[in-house]
Amino acid sequence: MVHRTASDRGHAGLIAGVAIVCFGLAGCAGSDDITGAFSAPPAAQATAPRAVAQARPSTTASAAAPSTHPDMTPAALARDEANFSRCIAALEPQARAAGVSAAGFRRYTAGLKPDMGIMEKLQTQPEFTRTTGDYVEMLVSETRIRKGREAMAQNAAVFAEVERHYGVDRYVVAAIWGIETNYGSARGSYSVIEATGTLACVGRRKPYFRDEFVAALRIVDRGDIPESHLRGSWAGAFGLTQFMPTAFQRDAVDFDGDGHRNVVDSVADAMGSTANKLKRGGWQEGRSWGYEVVLPRRFDYLLADKNIRKPMREWAALGIHRPDGRPMPPAGETAYLLLPAGAKGPAFLMTDNFKAILSYNPADAYALAIGHLADRLRGGGPFVQPWPDQRALSRNERSELQKRLASRGYEVGTPDGAIGAQTRAAVRDYQVAVGLPPDGMASGEVLESLRGGS
Repeated sequence: MVHRTASDRGHAGLIAGVAIVCFGLAGCAGSDDITGAFSAPPAAQATAPRAVAQARPSTTASAAAPSTHPDMTPAALARDEANFSRCIAALEPQARAAGVSAAGFRRYTAGLKPDMGIMEKLQTQPEFTRTTGDYVEMLVSETRIRKGREAMAQNAAVFAEVERHYGVDRYVVAAIWGIETNYGSARGSYSVIEATGTLACVGRRKPYFRDEFVAALRIVDRGDIPESHLRGSWAGAFGLTQFMPTAFQRDAVDFDGDGHRNVVDSVADAMGSTANKLKRGGWQEGRSWGYEVVLPRRFDYLLADKNIRKPMREWAALGIHRPDGRPMPPAGETAYLLLPAGAKGPAFLMTDNFKAILSYNPADAYALAIGHLADRLRGGGPFVQPWPDQRALSRNERSELQKRLASRGYEVGTPDGAIGAQTRAAVRDYQVAVGLPPDGMASGEVLESLRGGS
């Protein structure tokens, strides 16, 4: 096979709940991640997570409050809609500079109209608040495992060659395919040119989407993907593994050697491009993404920090071991400790390959689901340690938690309901002060403690 890269020829944290705001069709990520998506709700991944694996009662879904951004007011949207044709025309110099032909620009923008329905999705994105355990169990379902094994068997030669060429675990590549589009059955139906053109000229994300729109024009103008096939999420993610147009330009490859980088119609191109992205993200051949481990009693939870990396021998010396007597990884391999559900849930030692998966989507829950699905596809079993029966906090509750911490003198940044490193550090400091396990979890237990004034 001929493998041409884009350059030769021209894609969190310790929180009690995973707040997933869906924008497109790819594994959901952060609250303002344009590529991510989850289930049905846009963005989210497209995979609408079909059959939710026995979602627990703690799982909730609610509509996020409409945006108050000045570019999202009715008057601003009407102004942008009226100015749409002029805005698109003004992007021709940028498109030409990026390599789009004059004829191609005229052809693909002639008669282009904004899809104002996209603004409603951008304005009121549903927020899916799930615990990490719910999220992982939903995505790593028995149905998805079965379909993944079938898809890999049908494309065995492609996966073997992709793994040989890039040194990236074929099961991880397949897991991304499964979670992003349910192995191609949920890719989205929006015209990528129309969707990115709309977002480039209407609403609050215009600067970001101008580059995406130009990149989408370049894809069809160069003949990689026919315009009629370039369809995806309302935010512009497309293909079997959901690339944004600019990510496609960076990472897509012509793995089947037909002269086109077609991640929509070619399984070989899509899997090769996905492996290329992971390789560029730091994937190290022959290593796992991470390992489930068991912590000893009275463990120092302050060591559960992404910035604290230790060789496996040092973690073992602290009393950490694998479940069911499994051997520890190579002594010199380094990792950090992740507690995705806090001190009461399963624990994991994460390697650099976990960070490579995060380069595809920067949400810990997403990367954990990818790694676990990969292991299940290769014949591994479920996690040994159970997920705790937790209640995921809503955005309003997370904001309340931040405000209560701030009122006690802890630094949390803006109390916007987004749990980042600063809030997690504040939670840990508070937990230490009141005698709770300092796992940094913005949990219901912490919120109740703050409400009680303890």
